[in-house]
Amino acid sequence: MPDPSIARFRRVISSAYASLEARRQEVNDLNVFPVADGDTGDNMAMTMRAVMEELDRLDGQEVDEVGRAELVQALARAALMGARGNSGVILSQIVRGAAEELASRPGELVDPVLVAAAFASAADAAYDSVREPAEGTMLTVFREMAHSLARQLAHLEADKQRLGRDVGEERQDAVLAEVLERAIEDGERAVARTPEQLEVLRESGVVDAGGHGLVLILAGVVAGLRGDGGELPEVPHHEPPRRSLPHHEDSRYRYCTNFIVSGSGLGNREYLPRLERLGDSVLVVGDDVTLKVHLHTDAPEEAVAVFDGVGDVTNLDVADMREQMAARDARLSGRTGVVAVAAGEGLERLFGELGATVVPGGETLNPSTYELLAGIHSVASEEILVLPSSSNVIMAAERACELSEKPARVVPATSQQASLLALVELDPTASVEENAKRLGAALAGVATGGIAPAARDDSQGRFKKGDAVGFADEEIVAWGGAGSTLAQTLQHLARGAEIVTVIAGEGAPIALGEIDTHVPAGVEVETHEGGQPSWWWLLAAQ
Repeated sequence: MPDPSIARFRRVISSAYASLEARRQEVNDLNVFPVADGDTGDNMAMTMRAVMEELDRLDGQEVDEVGRAELVQALARAALMGARGNSGVILSQIVRGAAEELASRPGELVDPVLVAAAFASAADAAYDSVREPAEGTMLTVFREMAHSLARQLAHLEADKQRLGRDVGEERQDAVLAEVLERAIEDGERAVARTPEQLEVLRESGVVDAGGHGLVLILAGVVAGLRGDGGELPEVPHHEPPRRSLPHHEDSRYRYCTNFIVSGSGLGNREYLPRLERLGDSVLVVGDDVTLKVHLHTDAPEEAVAVFDGVGDVTNLDVADMREQMAARDARLSGRTGVVAVAAGEGLERLFGELGATVVPGGETLNPSTYELLAGIHSVASEEILVLPSSSNVIMAAERACELSEKPARVVPATSQQASLLALVELDPTASVEENAKRLGAALAGVATGGIAPAARDDSQGRFKKGDAVGFADEEIVAWGGAGSTLAQTLQHLARGAEIVTVIAGEGAPIALGEIDTHVPAGVEVETHEGGQPSWWWLLAAQ
C-alpha cells in the first residue's frame, strides 16, 4: 500500500489542531512556566496551524508525487517558521525530529515500529533544542509518550508491529489509533505528575500547560485516524486555581521576542552566548540556511542586531509579557476578587487556595487601613470584597473600601474561621453586591469559637495563666485542661450542627489526628493546620 494521500494526512492533522483549539484557553490558563504569560495554548496552536497551511498548499497531490522526504521536510520547515514562544518552538522541534525519522526510512510503511522510532527521534530533538531542559515540562510528557510506544512494541502482536504492504487503510489507521491511545493514557499520567517535578507548578496548583497541550494534540490525532466522526479520547480537564499565580523568576524580562534568520552557513550554537547576555529562555534552532530565534529580553532590537551581517531577519514578533500576565490575572480573577486578613502560614495558604489575596494580620491580627488598601489595589478583579477576620479590623476595612478606586465592600466577618467558611460561597463571576449577600448569608449560618491558653489568672478564680480557655462567640464556655476544654467547647458549638471545622494553631497541645475523639457523636469534623498565633484551635460549626 502506498503512503497515505496528503488529504488523508491533512484530516489527521486537522483533527489534532481542532482538539487543541477547542481547549486552547484551558491550556493558556495553566501556563506558569517559564513565565505566567498565559499563551502556551496560543503558541502551540500557531505552530499546528502553520503545518495545516502547508498541507493546504499541497492539497490535491499525492505523497508519491511530492515525495515523503520532501513532504515531511516541508512540514518541519512550516512548523519552524510558524513557531512562537517556548512551547511553539519546542513543538516545532518535535515535528522536525519525527519528520527526520520518517524521511530516513523511505519505502517503509507507517506502522507502530516506525511511529515509535519517530517519537523517539522527536523526543531527542526536543531535549536537544533546550540549553537546560527542565523536568516536569512538555519535554518530560512527550518523552513518556515515546517510552510508552517503545514499551508497547514488546507486547504487541507481530502482525501489528510491522504492517504488510497489502494492509488496507482502515486496518492501518485502527492499529495506529490503538497504540497512540495507550500513549495518551501514559502521557496524561505524566502530566498529572508534573507538579511533583517542578516547584513552580506545585506552588501554583497546576499541571504543565505544554504537556497538557501535547496530550490534547495526540488525542486529536487518534480521532482523525478513526475517520469522520471519530470519537475523541477523553482527556481530563485541568482547572487553574482561583487566585493570582506566582510569577516564576524568569519573568524579570519584559518582551518575548521571536524572529527568523535566513542566510547561509548559519550555526545554531555560536550565537547563544551573546543572546544569553541579553535575556533568558533562549532557543536557537534550525539549520545552515534558516534559524528560529526565541528569547525573553528587555532589548529586542539588540537581539536582532546580533545577526547583523549574518543573514536577513524576518518574521519579527515581540510580545509584552507584563501586559500578557496582567491580562491573564484579570481573566482568572473574575469580576469579583477577595482580600482577607489572616495570620498563620496554614491559614494564609487556605485563603489563597480559595481565591483570596491575603493581607497578613500579624500577632494582633490588626493591619492598617493603607495595608488593606494596598491589598485591594493588588487584586486584578474589577470589584473587591474585604473579609476583615476580626471585629477590630472592620472600621479600617470600611475606610479602605471608601478610599479604593474600584468598587469594594466589607463582609463583616469577625474571625478567621468565619471568613474562611464564608469565602467558600464566593462566585467570582457575580458582582460585589451579589457576593456580599451570598457571603453575608453564609456568615449567618456559622457559629464560631476557639481555645486559647489564658494570658493571666482569672479574676473570678476559674482558671490560671496557661490553662485552656474555651470561647463560643466571644463568651467563655469552658476552662481547665486542653482536652476537656476542647470537648466542652465543641459540645457547646455543635448543637444542631452537621460539620465542625477545627484549625490548629501554634503550640496546640493535642495532635490534629486525635481531635475526632473530642468531637460530639454524629458530627462530622474537618481539620486543618492553621499555624495561627495566640489560639490553640479556631472552631466553626455549621
